[in-house]
Amino acid sequence: MQTKLFWSDGYSDEAVLPLVESRVPVSSVRRIVIKHSESIEETAALFSRYLRLIWENPRYARLALGIPGLLFFLFGVLSIIPGAVNYYLISIVLILGGVLLVKGFGVDRGARNLYKWAREYSPPPLPMQISNYSIVAGILCIAVSAYLGASSASANVAPPTPDLGGWISVLPSVAAFFIKGFMDLLVVGIGIVLFGGSIRLYFERDPRLLRNIALVVSVVWFRWILDATANILLKPGIGFDDDVFSALVFTIVVGILIGIASVLLVIIIHRSTKDFFKKSEEDIDEFGETSLAPSEKQQ
Repeated sequence: MQTKLFWSDGYSDEAVLPLVESRVPVSSVRRIVIKHSESIEETAALFSRYLRLIWENPRYARLALGIPGLLFFLFGVLSIIPGAVNYYLISIVLILGGVLLVKGFGVDRGARNLYKWAREYSPPPLPMQISNYSIVAGILCIAVSAYLGASSASANVAPPTPDLGGWISVLPSVAAFFIKGFMDLLVVGIGIVLFGGSIRLYFERDPRLLRNIALVVSVVWFRWILDATANILLKPGIGFDDDVFSALVFTIVVGILIGIASVLLVIIIHRSTKDFFKKSEEDIDEFGETSLAPSEKQQ
């Protein structure tokens, strides 16, 4: 009878035994331990596996190898420069702190997402771009108008006394000069926003275009209402027969009439150009005129 001997050296002996038994019969198993520990061998194999993963996988190599390599390289550079090695500890703290901040707050993921968005970004249609740019420009004009108003108030009103009465006495003047300083650019900013939106609505054939036009007319006239209000604040104690008060009432009344006339004109224009505008999903237009269904029109 021919006898075959098989031997194995490793912590995976038990896993190999079924494979050997499927090929040839196994009569006996003899274990010989020569200064060997199975747990130490498993640990060494596991350590080598993770070491290979760290060395070959770029995701883990950046942290496990890149940062220590950067620190060693920095130490070498600072060692060449006379007296610069004293800053090595500060450099380590800065580098490790930066890495922890980047990983902790997800800056790296945000940067990757931003790069992906920039690479795959597709600009919107031209009317939408014009509308977006006009919104940004209008907001900037409004912000600058607030600054101009504050500068006008601070330049034309003397600092009040620190008590409450002093602040109350100068408050109307502060409000008046603030209004005079910011009203022009405010109207320009709102007009730019509405004008850019009107261009987009025109290309989309949206009936809200006419509403924007009426708003532009009202906003432009609102500038004179603000000016008349500021003039009243600069002259406290005036009566109803004063020219400044009459000017405010006149501008308000004219503004209301202009608003009503704008709405009526917009409704007339909408009715005459109804075929130009698209119908909404509910088949109801912007001005509350419900279109009849074909079956209702036949009736």
